[in-house]
Order: sequence, then structure tokens, then C-alpha cells
Amino acid sequence: QLQFVESGGGLVQPGGSLRLSCAASGFSLDYYAIGWFRQAPGKGREGVICISNKGGSTNYADSVKGRFTISRDNAKNTVYLQMNSLKPEDTAVYYCAAQYYCSGPLVRDSWGQGTQVTVSS
Repeated sequence: QLQFVESGGGLVQPGGSLRLSCAASGFSLDYYAIGWFRQAPGKGREGVICISNKGGSTNYADSVKGRFTISRDNAKNTVYLQMNSLKPEDTAVYYCAAQYYCSGPLVRDSWGQGTQVTVSS
């Protein structure tokens, strides 16, 4: 059963950085692309960035280009999202999910609790 636990969120000032973690349990994420998604208050969920099973990344949101990077450590069954130069508009709950391939369908359309990121002075 695909389950993820997101962590690492918090309150940060504009221009600051955070590193989010997405830990998989109950399965190996070696064979999947993993995407980060976010949902801001009053808005729908949007894709942020994805990493393929081979380690290549795909930006879903133009607004994060050059600021967010994604990486994976298959030995730890974990994917990371490094967020730099954070802006107030990055404020959202961040989720991760397995995809068959980046820009492809979700392996399972269910979501964990996510981790809250708040960018504010």
C-alpha cells in the first residue's frame, strides 16, 4: 500500500529556505516517479515538481524554476524538496505522490496529511 509521510514544513521569512521530506512506507519507491504538489488556501491542488525513477526532474510550476530542486535517496526510500528564495505565494500545504512517470497519472489518487509551509514576515 502506497503511503507517504511529508515533513519539514514550517514558518519561514521571505527569502528563506526549507527542505521538505517525503518518506515512503509499505513499498519501494525505486520504480516510481515522485511528484510534489501543493494546495494554497482557497485554491486547488497544483503540481510543483517531479523526479523520475532515474533521477531526472520536471518542473510543473514555472514559478519555482531556479528556486526549488528535487532529489531522491532510494536507499532511504525518501524524496526531498529543497526550497530556496521562498515567497509568500509559496505558502501552501505540500504533498507528495507517486506517479507512473512525471506528468503522468498518479499511481494512487490518495493523499497524506501533507506539511504546511508558511512564508511570512
